[in-house]
Amino acid sequence: MNRLAASGPLLMSDSSAVQQRILALSERLHHLNHQYYQLDISEIPDQEFDQLLAELQQLETEHPGLALANSPTQRVGGTITKQFPTAEHRYPMLSLGNTYSEDDLREFDERVQRGLEGAPYTYVCELKIDGVAMSLRYEHGQLTQGVTRGDGTRGDVVTANVRTIRTLPLALRPGPNQPEDFEVRGEVFMPLPVFAELNAEREQNGDALLANPRNAASGALKLQNSAQVAARKLRFYAYSLLTPGRHFACHSAALEALGSYGLPVSDTWRRCATITEVLDFVHQWATQRFDFPVATDGIVIKVDDLRQQDQLGYTAKSPRWAIAYKYPAEAARTRLNEVLYNVGRTGAVTPVAVLTPVALAGTVVKRATLHNANQIELLDLRLGDLVYVEKGGEIIPKITGVDLSARPAEAVPIVYPTACPACGTALVRPEGEAHFRCPNERGCPPQLKARLEHYISRKALNIDGLGAETVGRFFDLGLVTTPADIYELPARRAELVTMERMGQKSIDNLLAGIEASQQVPFPRVLFGLGIRYVGETVAQKLAAHYRTIDALRAASAEEMAAVPEVGSVIAVAASEWFQQPENQRELERLRQAGVQLEVTGEAPVPASDRLVGLTFVLSGVFEQHSRDELQQLIISNGGKITGSISKKLSYLVAGENMGPAKREKALGFKVPIISETELMVLLPGPGEAPAVGSAMAAPLPGPGQQSLLL
Repeated sequence: MNRLAASGPLLMSDSSAVQQRILALSERLHHLNHQYYQLDISEIPDQEFDQLLAELQQLETEHPGLALANSPTQRVGGTITKQFPTAEHRYPMLSLGNTYSEDDLREFDERVQRGLEGAPYTYVCELKIDGVAMSLRYEHGQLTQGVTRGDGTRGDVVTANVRTIRTLPLALRPGPNQPEDFEVRGEVFMPLPVFAELNAEREQNGDALLANPRNAASGALKLQNSAQVAARKLRFYAYSLLTPGRHFACHSAALEALGSYGLPVSDTWRRCATITEVLDFVHQWATQRFDFPVATDGIVIKVDDLRQQDQLGYTAKSPRWAIAYKYPAEAARTRLNEVLYNVGRTGAVTPVAVLTPVALAGTVVKRATLHNANQIELLDLRLGDLVYVEKGGEIIPKITGVDLSARPAEAVPIVYPTACPACGTALVRPEGEAHFRCPNERGCPPQLKARLEHYISRKALNIDGLGAETVGRFFDLGLVTTPADIYELPARRAELVTMERMGQKSIDNLLAGIEASQQVPFPRVLFGLGIRYVGETVAQKLAAHYRTIDALRAASAEEMAAVPEVGSVIAVAASEWFQQPENQRELERLRQAGVQLEVTGEAPVPASDRLVGLTFVLSGVFEQHSRDELQQLIISNGGKITGSISKKLSYLVAGENMGPAKREKALGFKVPIISETELMVLLPGPGEAPAVGSAMAAPLPGPGQQSLLL
């Protein structure tokens, strides 16, 4: 084993030794990341990798001044960006001319031939990845900046977010002709399996599905918390290298160099000597792309020789030496035979079209989403219609139109149900929502079954031996209807033995999995309860803030809304859930079963009681701290955070771009408005002993006064 991997944590006081250890750990972890994510090689067990990473994190925490900007610890994110600054591109990010016609490709080739005055030339063909264009800057082998395309001249600086992309090297490997300062252009994308997993989770939570991987990647890059970006598992492919001088003779050599530096380059590119070879490449990937784990929508064709690129030059908007061939959106015409209505975990009723099977984009499509009643009305769909089906982002089949000229006389208008198709309860349509919902949370079988499946899912309780199929069988047999029923299965072993496909080993595994689930941490249990809008991240925030289910249950919606990343919509839904007697009884049964309903370990020690008895509202964007950081400072010093302004409020802490309505309301209630700087005056200074009840010692605005610092 590598000596570094086996050395274990060091106890150091000498800063030079610490710096050397940080450098050694960083280099080793960068190498291991490259081996794993680029070459699919695991040099050491995951546990050893985690130990090395944990040691580096500890050293950086203890010696923040020695932490490297491109430390491997940046992969997990954690940076909060209140707003993205912009930067000007050193080289404009022009768009390519594009076409859907092979004749246009031949005309493009003729223009190239004329522009090069008959000189020989070759092309490079690359898959056009359907993602987000990104410009990365590397200086002395280190990633220093990531900027989105923006308007082509300026883009958003999202460096903290791109650092979380695990296939992207933060520090380059030495390679031939490596420039000291250069830009890499490429595409940030979400792999299709990751996109499918994300949409499955959103569907389970009753959220609207994302249209395609491109939108999912774009939305992820705009997230302000880089830890959330890391969870989206984005990837990157490089397709261009830009420098002030010429380091390579041709584009293909630059691609090979990028790969040697450790940058991910798709190995699907090919050099083509003639336009005929280009068209062969286009034809090859017309169907083969459906087996590729990345969404693609075309082929990019570039003249390979860089001097010839300069000779051909540019138009006002695009280069004359490159063109993008885009595959037409593949559509098929088939018959709409039936509409089914699926009831989800949150009661949302989603219409699904049942079609005569038709081949489309490499698969046989039998069903397509209709989204909601509005979509059916918009398309004027009728049973028996011949409809056009496409794959949204070549992922999700959807009906895009009707062949009205072929509408049969006997076509039947679709009448959206007014009652739940599963339990018969009258459907409701909450104001502002597109979906009809079944309000029968306690008696609607699909909702009950879906909540059980959610409870045992991998990110929740993850009960070994109890998958979706098994829990569905138990539900159908009446053995379990709520999560608490699962913990009564050990007492019903005699009944389990009589069931088909339930041998002794299966039962033993099931009961062991149930017992192990009693040790699953509280945040995952809270997520598993299936409270509407309470996803994995929100559950973690609520659990960390309240620590026990009893404290959370006692909190008002207003108090919950003030917890970072929660907000009023989630808070109202959670508060209503906890107020329902059936849910209170379910929680008590889970408590009796031994499920973890509180955060274990010691609670954080308060920094002081300076702010005891004071409540705060934070509004706007702050300069010195993120909003989360300010909230934690207030709470750790005894204060409380609330989401709304009332006459009982102690202070409104105002940042830039604070809404005028909040300011007016605070002035109306004579609530003091203070700045971030004045808030810090209330807190103990560095090395200052916490003083009891001294929050008002500083000269701050009195009731009805506005800070002069604003």
